[in-house]
Amino acid sequence: MPEILPIYFAPLQGYTEAVYRNAHAAIFGGIKSYYTPFLRFERGVFRNKDIRDIEPENNEISRLVPQLIGHEKEKVEAILSLFIKKGYKEVDINMGCPFPILAKRHNGSGILPFPEEVEKLLGIVHKYPEIDFSVKMRLGWENTNECLNLLPIMNALPLKHITMHPRLGKQQYKGNVDMEEFAAFAKACRHPLIYNGDIKNAEDIERIHSRFPSLAGIMIGRGLLANPALAIEYKEKKHLSAEDMKEKLFAAHKIVLAGYEKRLQGGEDQLLNKMKTFWEYLEPQIGHKVWKAIHKSTNLTKYNAAIGLI
Repeated sequence: MPEILPIYFAPLQGYTEAVYRNAHAAIFGGIKSYYTPFLRFERGVFRNKDIRDIEPENNEISRLVPQLIGHEKEKVEAILSLFIKKGYKEVDINMGCPFPILAKRHNGSGILPFPEEVEKLLGIVHKYPEIDFSVKMRLGWENTNECLNLLPIMNALPLKHITMHPRLGKQQYKGNVDMEEFAAFAKACRHPLIYNGDIKNAEDIERIHSRFPSLAGIMIGRGLLANPALAIEYKEKKHLSAEDMKEKLFAAHKIVLAGYEKRLQGGEDQLLNKMKTFWEYLEPQIGHKVWKAIHKSTNLTKYNAAIGLI
């Protein structure tokens, strides 16, 4: 019997917030750890919504790992202090975010071409030995040599693991993942390695695991939003029926709707816009016609009528 790899839920800004994570864990499951979207620390303050998202009392899942992004010492220290204050013992360092507005400031994958800045950032691993640090990264921003140039720095650190998305930052999510460069990185990496990128079904997981049998796990983001049952289908070696999927989607939707009704204070429009994100990646499950009707709805009455078509 082949080993079953642990599945980790990657963070996606605007999608995988606490309300969604709680619903996914309760209805679908199969996840070892959920990762939070990174916190913003701007002009010396955190956004209240970001703090609420990591509050332990707002998260009903067994294992949550907050994510840190930044390279300036003051910001990094402030974010870490908040995580420690909230009781977290594990932190993921984001060196993979591809969004240009962040990358141009050497955040996320934008830091990868600068080994001295990476070494300075990762110095926090030694400064906070009570925290288990991991790193999520890409092959590079501009070229694939960047990740290999950084490996001597990372191999020398006591990291819990590294998660690699084998694209360049400048690609964002376009083009193909580069499995040859992933293989080169895997060969030289001394840490447990988690694969991330373009996982759409259980067969993709098995194919990647077959090629890289020493992997420590698989991290999935968009693939789990498109098929929330993906992790449990992989673990149990069976696909949900269309009827079971529909039932679970509505059960998860009920939790998410109740959660946002409680937390959002911006009225019907804000709630409607937030609920549309629940369905954003679910077109493969509900069909284009219904998906389009949901996204064209202009009030909650029309929205409820649209999801009634599922």
